Amino acid sequence: MRLSAVLGALAVLGGAVTAAPTASAAPELACAWQFMSDATTLNVAFPDADATYWVLPYTLFAGDRITLSGWYPNARYMSLNTYGTDFDTVDTLRDNEITPDDGNANPFTDPTAAALSPDRRRWHVTVTTGPADHGRNEIAALPTGAGTQQLPAGFLVIRVYVPDDASSPTGGVPLPQVSLTRGDRTVDIATCSAPFDPAAVTGGPLGSAAESAFDSVIASAAAAAFPGNTPEATFVDPASTSGLFPNGDNKYVGAALSHQPGRVAVVRGRAPTFPDTRAGVPVTEPGAQVRYWSMCQNDLVSPYPVVACAADFRTPVDESGYYTYVIGTAEDVPAAAVTDPTVTVLPWGSTDVARKVLFLRHMLPSPQFHPNSVQASQDSGIDPATSMGEYYPRATYCATATYQAGGYRACFD
Repeated sequence: MRLSAVLGALAVLGGAVTAAPTASAAPELACAWQFMSDATTLNVAFPDADATYWVLPYTLFAGDRITLSGWYPNARYMSLNTYGTDFDTVDTLRDNEITPDDGNANPFTDPTAAALSPDRRRWHVTVTTGPADHGRNEIAALPTGAGTQQLPAGFLVIRVYVPDDASSPTGGVPLPQVSLTRGDRTVDIATCSAPFDPAAVTGGPLGSAAESAFDSVIASAAAAAFPGNTPEATFVDPASTSGLFPNGDNKYVGAALSHQPGRVAVVRGRAPTFPDTRAGVPVTEPGAQVRYWSMCQNDLVSPYPVVACAADFRTPVDESGYYTYVIGTAEDVPAAAVTDPTVTVLPWGSTDVARKVLFLRHMLPSPQFHPNSVQASQDSGIDPATSMGEYYPRATYCATATYQAGGYRACFD
């Protein structure tokens, strides 16, 4: 990707680029958390529909730092992630790794903290250009050993999954307060009054550069993850997630799908257990196999948006603990699937998109569950159909009439 395109993208995303790395230069962040991504706004790079992402572009030179002052949300999961201009991970610092301020408590490590007011659940984190010590609430801004020829810019992303209150994407607390220190100056950066929507920037060299740069990186990364020869209706490990703003706490298996009238895709597998925070179960509750899991249907075309997801708490299971997903258009999904309380229907989305990809994601498996998790397959290189056992999502195409006559069993027979 050309340097000019990167600069254009960063400038459009919030004015984070400074003219020169001088100690006297004033920090030039227009406002903090310039844009938000979810299933409806800036829906790009395969997001999860039950998560919201806020992004802060930055340019940091040697010795600069960003300080975050935040509150632990009422949610299933929260993390901070830094990315380079290649949209690949630099560092990840998640909720239960962030030490609370003195006199405060962390509900992701202490279940009694959930009853405290947000003012008793505060934390501070430093985004640093040097080596980062997670034990001191530090997160690295730039890749280790980044040379002078590399643009000292990147993105800070805060993720919140499954807030207790669905109407509050931030989990009932404000976004972290931001300050930027450069030389002997520290400037507080106000949170943007509303997220910036890059879709509103059309035409002109700056908008064209941003769109071209973004599409180039994301398209290349998605093509590398699931190349054209990926088998259909078979869940496999992606070849790579580099360049897709990956979350270090998530791993995925995916199945390519294509549309034909009169048929649906059917997926069966055993569901991992999880802490159902919407039902009042704390994330610290022992025994859960994963922190979170979901099944998501996505368009396999730029900008790679999510069509729909079914998170763990939205996915019913049968008496054996197995889920059944049926994916198809409204006219193709059989009535027998719609009326079955143990079946989850995911919409196909636009049939103008020739290919889709269905993702199963696992987040933070417990040590006991790890051998059957997506993470174990990718750590070991073993085919997930073997390593995951009954937790592997088995998929098949099925004629609508076949399903209607005999249910999912007829499809797998």
